Amino acid sequence: MEGFKPFGIPILDLEPEILLYEEYESIRLSDYLGMNQDDAARIMNVSRATFTRIYEQARRTIAKAFVEGKVIFIKGGDYITDDYWYRCNLCMKVNITSEEINNCTFCHSHSLCRLNV
Repeated sequence: MEGFKPFGIPILDLEPEILLYEEYESIRLSDYLGMNQDDAARIMNVSRATFTRIYEQARRTIAKAFVEGKVIFIKGGDYITDDYWYRCNLCMKVNITSEEINNCTFCHSHSLCRLNV
């Protein structure tokens, strides 16, 4: 999953809202898994106050996109992973690999944007 868009509107006609990966994770832990903020903060390795700020920003981003009919892209932010994440600028698909790559695994384009560093 790379994001969400309003039904029935071509993506090229929509303005984006960016939901950072840590914001997505805060929503997943708190709202989807039903964790309390102390436990979710511990899993994300942040203070509870920091978790609350991340979570509140995620809710504002989602609410703005929902009310204003904007597309939500999930990307960027501060997180740790052993995988390499790329978005292809041609087909727009996310490529997640265990090694660095130079070509999109879907369309074989050379136009990749690294999503994590």
